[in-house]
Amino acid sequence: MTSIGGAGMVDWNLAVATATRLVRPGPEISREEAREVVAELRRHAKAAEEHVRSFTRMIPEGTEPEDTPVLVVDRAGWIKANVAGFRELLRPLLEKMEERRGGGAGGAVLGAVGSKVTGVEVGMLLSFLASRVLGQYETFAPATRELPASADGGGRLLLVAPNIVHVERELEVDPHDFRLWVALHEETHRTQFTAVPWLRDHLQGEIQSFLDETDVDPMTVLERLREAAQSLAGGRPEGEEGEDGGRSLVEIVQTPAQREILGRLTAVMSLLEGHADYVMDGVGPEVVSSVGEIRKKFQQRRARGASRLDQALRKLLGLDAKLRQYRDGERFVRAVVDEVGMDGFNRVWTSPNTLPTKAEIAKPEDWIARVHRKAES
Repeated sequence: MTSIGGAGMVDWNLAVATATRLVRPGPEISREEAREVVAELRRHAKAAEEHVRSFTRMIPEGTEPEDTPVLVVDRAGWIKANVAGFRELLRPLLEKMEERRGGGAGGAVLGAVGSKVTGVEVGMLLSFLASRVLGQYETFAPATRELPASADGGGRLLLVAPNIVHVERELEVDPHDFRLWVALHEETHRTQFTAVPWLRDHLQGEIQSFLDETDVDPMTVLERLREAAQSLAGGRPEGEEGEDGGRSLVEIVQTPAQREILGRLTAVMSLLEGHADYVMDGVGPEVVSSVGEIRKKFQQRRARGASRLDQALRKLLGLDAKLRQYRDGERFVRAVVDEVGMDGFNRVWTSPNTLPTKAEIAKPEDWIARVHRKAES
């Protein structure tokens, strides 16, 4: 049980238990087939290392990337891993909210509701997400008895086997090609953070600055969590939006300083996601024979979305913004590589100053002018 300042704001153990209980069952699969899927995903993760290193040229020849664990997990394993990460990353914000809840009507109500109700609501949201994630490079991953992380206290690659099997069946694509394709995307994220030593600390610093600037009534966050949880439970009509127009959890806590930080974070995340999409498709033709079919069907699946309820939850949790990051970031990477080549693009990893701004993600020629033309003049 996590306790912050005496009484915990979130009962994390209950969040895990709730999410694990509510998460949808995975696809029907025999024990023998499950073992084969896990073994194949591990092989693909290993093979993807060399494919990504060769294509991106981010890690010099003859050097070894930092060793980070590759874990093939089920939906419950993904939930446990992410709760451990959330718990550490959100600690400063929760401490701040804990201090505020002591006085005022909002704090009194939050205290009455208690950490257990909040834990249930967080668990409901995690159960929604756990059936949708194919893979994830956990940048901020504290090691636990069940879930190892890299030696420096951060970094592990997760591949969610039941979700990968579900999507490959839904799309009716070659399962072996699809599994390698997914592994290439996640391995690109691992390469980004192992080849660029300052990137993890920079990203963590930006996130902590965002959280430090948060000045929000705990009741506002509680109501937002309840709104999302009620949507999952069917307690809110589809399509109904609050007076704020259905803003996401991130958008409701923005101060002017946070908007500036969030702009930088959005640009970095667009770069990382777009780069991973570009690499998985760029490597694809050499090792994934059906990459064209997979990409076409996968893009159609992204664009199609699901029910109105699913779309409302994506908006609330900020997942629609993540989909834009894939699209906008991939366009940025493709435009830069087409203009200055892969080595020219890799200047983006030189320092925080060479990362693209949010405006430059939309206009890659401005990044080229700033980083390349200025350096050459």
